Amino acid sequence: MRVMVALIATSATYLVMQVLRDEPEIALEMGGTYEDMLLQSTAHFSPLIPGHIWFRVPKTDARLRFIDTQYGFITPAARFFTVSFNDNVITNIRMSPQIEPLLLDDVLKVVLDLQDQWRANGWTVMYPRDNPPFADTPEWRAKLRDVNKGGITFWQAGDKYQVFLDMGRFRDSKRPNEERYLITLALAKPWLPTQVE
Repeated sequence: MRVMVALIATSATYLVMQVLRDEPEIALEMGGTYEDMLLQSTAHFSPLIPGHIWFRVPKTDARLRFIDTQYGFITPAARFFTVSFNDNVITNIRMSPQIEPLLLDDVLKVVLDLQDQWRANGWTVMYPRDNPPFADTPEWRAKLRDVNKGGITFWQAGDKYQVFLDMGRFRDSKRPNEERYLITLALAKPWLPTQVE
């Protein structure tokens, strides 16, 4: 019986890993090049356009695997996903880590998982008094349900990167009677004052 349970567990783990491996992925590091990104990614990307400052988008929904030995993280698959370049070098990422507007429970799972990854990897919350991290609390849920509020939080990785994370209500024309939410994530080298409260 134990052997059978072990075989089933091993098979299930293999299937999960295969699904993750098969999911299109954009793998990149800040300061890396367009060519490096292509070599490390499994998702097809729009072609290189020579020029000083430009941006590109994946040709399919894809998750982000942000490569850094200390501060790396992975997002869910995204439909809106842009990578900006300056002289072929990656300067910033802007994305919505979701395929479609999500229900509140689902969108909270996404942002809480991202925040857990950042905390575990040494990122620090910036301005926690004015822009605290998201949490699954009645207060946060009420704020997010208010179409005039939503939430914003900022995170910093040492002196290397900053992340802006925004979440709010979104009127989804496909589901006009449902509360749906969008996330915006922007990642770049530090652009805001670096002190944390």
